[in-house]
Amino acid sequence: MLEIHQFPCLSDNYGYLIHDPASGETTCIDSPDGAEYLRQAEAKGWTITQVWNTHWHPDHAGGNEAIRDASGAELVGPAEVRKMFPLDRDVAQGDTVTLGGFIAQVIDVGGHTLGHIAYYLPEAGVAFVGDSLFALGCGRMFEGTPEQFLASLSRLKALPGETMLYCAHEYTASNAKFALHADPDNTALAAYAEEIADKRSREEWTVPFPLSRELATNPFLRADTPEMQARWGGNTPEETFAALRAGKDSF
Repeated sequence: MLEIHQFPCLSDNYGYLIHDPASGETTCIDSPDGAEYLRQAEAKGWTITQVWNTHWHPDHAGGNEAIRDASGAELVGPAEVRKMFPLDRDVAQGDTVTLGGFIAQVIDVGGHTLGHIAYYLPEAGVAFVGDSLFALGCGRMFEGTPEQFLASLSRLKALPGETMLYCAHEYTASNAKFALHADPDNTALAAYAEEIADKRSREEWTVPFPLSRELATNPFLRADTPEMQARWGGNTPEETFAALRAGKDSF
């Protein structure tokens, strides 16, 4: 069985180490803090063999060199990472990467950055989505277009509903406030927001989370619904998504 070790790092990032006991291989999902990843791996008795980057931002690929120099790990990610940080292998939509006997499918989720990717491991029922999708939110659209970002989210929406999503930040409480503003009549959302507030009051994590719940409550995944289009305008889902993203940016 795949082992996932989650830990906080930097100010609000989550770090992830994925370990396959059968092969002894371990991969990092992103590398926001190379020294902390190495400490966490040592504490678990694991040797890091790979890094899987989701995009080029420093809080996702800034530890690549330190991890590689300490462990000899192979650095894997979208080609855009190379403009800032070292990379050994480029991957894009349709490629696969392996960790022992586990295969991860690479999914294009560009929009936050142009080359952003996610890693979906169907056998384990998990996806690591970086900054493309958050609980009740999505990444800020730094480089992409609404059309691109909505298409990316549609690829994630197509995964099985029971898929557990691992995003890179603990933004859920803030996202819940905007989601309630964006979709105030959604009773499932109201219940979810109460759960989130309760968890955060006890400093519990809200990540990972099931895709099925996001499909019912995340306003950015509901941009194609009549309710959201009526409330936020737009003749197309792309226009509604753009209005929602602009609304969140200024909220």
